[in-house]
Amino acid sequence: MTAAAAYSAGAVARRLGVAVTTLRTWHQRYGMGPSLHEPGHHRRYTEQDIERLEVMQRLIVEGVAPSEAARWALQGRFGAVSSGGAPAPFPSARPDLVAAARGLHRAAVRLDAPAVRQRVAAAVHDLGVVVAWDDVLRPVLNAIGERHAATGALVEVEHLLSGCVSAVFGAVPRPEPTVPAQILLACADEEQHSLPVEAVGAALAAAGVPTRILGARVPPTALATAVRRTGPAGVLVWSQLRATGDPGQLEPLLAAPRRPLVLAAAGPGWDVAGLPAGVATPASLTDALIMLTAAIA
Repeated sequence: MTAAAAYSAGAVARRLGVAVTTLRTWHQRYGMGPSLHEPGHHRRYTEQDIERLEVMQRLIVEGVAPSEAARWALQGRFGAVSSGGAPAPFPSARPDLVAAARGLHRAAVRLDAPAVRQRVAAAVHDLGVVVAWDDVLRPVLNAIGERHAATGALVEVEHLLSGCVSAVFGAVPRPEPTVPAQILLACADEEQHSLPVEAVGAALAAAGVPTRILGARVPPTALATAVRRTGPAGVLVWSQLRATGDPGQLEPLLAAPRRPLVLAAAGPGWDVAGLPAGVATPASLTDALIMLTAAIA
């Protein structure tokens, strides 16, 4: 190792734009310290040490808790960070939405359930269900899901966040029970990602439209039975994964004696080209709301 490749704490602090005390804290708490040791001298930082610190610093700026950012950086998977394995800055033209998403992400990574619940509730209350879902909640869920896919980590974070979002959606005031529910929402067979369906239900409730939500993993026979028994004007079936997007499960609904006026297949799991004729394919939460409310107009 040449002398040119060794850096003092002061030099590294100036390079990163942080205080020397910050470097010491990262060293003591997270093991992000200098690795080069020469007898009789202070430890020095190498280029690799600095690269790890830069990764950690970038992740913290993007909303990751310092402890989690340090674990990621110490794995040495710098390519995964630059190619999207770590959460990218949340895309939005509105700084308030970016701040809300980052704050929620930080609280979720800390497993701070009260803060997560409060932030989700504030987003839904202040922004409305549609904007909160599209610009705050879903981007954070996607970022955590991408991290999990890249590293296998953050399962506990995803579960905590999903539970809080589900609870807040469930607390959105529903219309009076005297108003008949003409919209049926369900997940496809074996599909476990139910939050998008809950988002649709909450958005419709906020608009005064009651719904029936069957939730996750609805077998085709159960879905067909529910449609036959309730005669809904609009039905939305969500598929997140290609493995659950079998178009055959929709055909009995089209053949039902009281066929829904609108049958929507929502989510990225459906192969649009393979869907039966007459099935609508909303591309967004707003599209779904327009289609379903048109069915009861």
